[in-house]
Amino acid sequence: MKCCIDIQAALAQRAGVGRYTKALVEQLGPLAGTDALRCFYFDFKQRGLPFAVPGAEIRHVRWWPGRVAQKMWKTLYFPPFDAFAGPADVYHFPNFVIPPLRRGRAVVTIHDVSFLRFPEAAEPKNLRYLNNQIRRTVQRADLILTDSHFSAREMQECLAVPADRIATVHLGLTPNMKPPAADAVTAMRTALNLDRPYLLFVGTVEPRKNIPFLIEVFEQLKGFDGDLVIAGMRGWKYAPILERWQQSPQRDRIRYLDYVPEEHLPALYTGAEAFVFPSLYEGFGFPPLEAMCCGTPVVASRAGSLPEVLGDAAAYADIAAIDDWLATLDDVLHNTERRATLRAAGHQQTARYTWEAAARETWACYRRVAS
Repeated sequence: MKCCIDIQAALAQRAGVGRYTKALVEQLGPLAGTDALRCFYFDFKQRGLPFAVPGAEIRHVRWWPGRVAQKMWKTLYFPPFDAFAGPADVYHFPNFVIPPLRRGRAVVTIHDVSFLRFPEAAEPKNLRYLNNQIRRTVQRADLILTDSHFSAREMQECLAVPADRIATVHLGLTPNMKPPAADAVTAMRTALNLDRPYLLFVGTVEPRKNIPFLIEVFEQLKGFDGDLVIAGMRGWKYAPILERWQQSPQRDRIRYLDYVPEEHLPALYTGAEAFVFPSLYEGFGFPPLEAMCCGTPVVASRAGSLPEVLGDAAAYADIAAIDDWLATLDDVLHNTERRATLRAAGHQQTARYTWEAAARETWACYRRVAS
């Protein structure tokens, strides 16, 4: 069996889908066995592939811009993807949508359906695109992969996809996501001028992450002489969120760091007193798991997949209940036994999530549709 995976999304290094694709394909090649893996991407600007994929054939197209192909797929549903990528038994599209395809079986990863549950929180252009394409994609797909059992149930409910056409493959955590040496944490805090204790949020600055609510919680939090640190790139509809920060009476105690490179995150997580994640909807939830890897207690909402993914290793508070958040945070910050319990449970919980396991399960899905 030959599988071809579209890795175009992996070239957008800041995008969550790109991060997923890169981490997955790095593990897929060594696990191919008697099967074959081809990775395809457009490279009109001849930048090359910025990461290695051992055990895989790499195919790129330099004579045709990927953005032109994407535009034609959206408007004309032509030309077929396999005209660029070559023949294969299975094609995997890890970014929500299946382009036109003449041959082979189609596997697509739909990470979540937040754009259907919370359309007001989505970027309008992306919302229109997904609404126009998603139903054709789920009809065309031989198998849909998703990141959690929660997202699988959402697809059954929102898109009427039969359960036997969906496979849940939990994602993995990178091995470097662990507590760094103490001097690395000290250096990070010095570089970022974080000289006080801090609560940490990591994630894209967008409406779905519920950051204005987090700011309101922080404004009312008593007994914590420290700061709130928000780290994340600006997403869609970010301006009102940053404006809420600027208008806060506690704005001098709220630090916005913008995007923080992945290699610097372990020190940032490790230095925090607690990680706070009041998201309205998650299909998986990388940041709280990463915080757990670094030994940081997590307080999270019960939204979406978070109870499934975080299990008993997080402290939970209701999404819109400020008093619940205040009480839970107070306990996590000041109860030494609770903090130790959460740290120990976090290490056990995160050990379940590896990219090697995700790749093995993904290969099983390819073989399933090819048989």
